Amino acid sequence: MSPERYKRIRQMLKTRQPDLSVCLEEVTKPHNVSAVIRTCDAVGVHKIHAVWDESENLRKGTAMGSQIWVKTQPHNTIQSAVAELKKQNMQVLVTHLDDTACDFRDIDYTKPTAVLLGQEKTGATDEAIALADQSIIVPMVGMVQSLNVSVAAAVVMYEAQRQRELASMYDKSSLSEQECQDILFEGGFPILFQQCKRRGLAFPHINGNGEIEADDAWWKALQYSS
Repeated sequence: MSPERYKRIRQMLKTRQPDLSVCLEEVTKPHNVSAVIRTCDAVGVHKIHAVWDESENLRKGTAMGSQIWVKTQPHNTIQSAVAELKKQNMQVLVTHLDDTACDFRDIDYTKPTAVLLGQEKTGATDEAIALADQSIIVPMVGMVQSLNVSVAAAVVMYEAQRQRELASMYDKSSLSEQECQDILFEGGFPILFQQCKRRGLAFPHINGNGEIEADDAWWKALQYSS
């Protein structure tokens, strides 16, 4: 890994917001999931949550190559997903029009926050709406009644970014050094990373020049283990 790439990844990791997330409930179209993940990467989201069915092909197909920078935690039910988010003390917002819904810009996104987005055609389920802390809407004055799910995600998440930038929340790192080291290795040395995962080897340390620091025993284990 070049020193330039190392510095770029380090700068990205410094701005990651582990207490800001998105939860996708049965959003199944790969291009939508990919677009949401790209937006999340752009605004500093570290991990998203997704409720998908048991289709392993779907789970693999929606990664779209962004899994290095934005991790996806799958859940089998919306109940388990929301429970995990609330365990992290996140306010859970759901994009849904009802009598209690408020303008998405009226929310304080400097608080730990997760935005729940429902399925492309039918939106969030009744269970998801009941579990959320607040319904939010994107005001619309045209003839259509809703935005594409990936567009809605982008609109809301950039408001979150705007508020967090004003609060200087991007100025300090919130990730542990160990987590940064793991991502540096995965992003800087993807082939070696996959070999280590496959062979159960510990990840090496990445120094300030973007170089692997490991003893001879590690290199020999990487070379000869099967």
